[in-house]
Amino acid sequence: MNIPNLLTVLRVLLIPFFILLFYLPYTWSYAAASTVFAIAAATDWLDGYLARRLEQSTPFGAFLDPVADKLMVAVALVLLVQEHHNVWLTLPAAVIIGREIVVSALREWMAEIGARAHVAVSSMGKWKTAAQMLALVILLGNPAQIDAWVLLGYTLLMVAAGLTLWSMAHYLRAAWPHLNSQTENK
Repeated sequence: MNIPNLLTVLRVLLIPFFILLFYLPYTWSYAAASTVFAIAAATDWLDGYLARRLEQSTPFGAFLDPVADKLMVAVALVLLVQEHHNVWLTLPAAVIIGREIVVSALREWMAEIGARAHVAVSSMGKWKTAAQMLALVILLGNPAQIDAWVLLGYTLLMVAAGLTLWSMAHYLRAAWPHLNSQTENK
């Protein structure tokens, strides 16, 4: 267990805390939940940076890092859909969660046939993640009342959903020759 892996585990362990804080019946609970989520999001960048800088990349970290990210984002989106219950949040949330399922399955399948490199993470994913995390920090920190902050959060989440669809199309296009082949590779 090294520092990058500990940060990734911390990110998973913070999920129940931001859920609990989100549902507490206090005026400060949204801000506290948002802060915990922001700390968890920052560890996503930090663990990757430290793993590369300290040359401490491990198979465990390579497995857990994307799982921690997807869990954190999916839980935040579910909380927000329940709280805001409108199409402006629900549609991008469905797109983001749906894309993660499709791309995860695609990567797993491509790895099985030895073509994982064709669906490696792209730089577009970094922009999507930045817009998505900022949107979630803003939306978690604000109750479901339409104001400038919530509108900014919705806008950033829609941008993230658009980038999500664009990156999914990119991955599917890269995988299409393998998906469209007449022979099954095993």
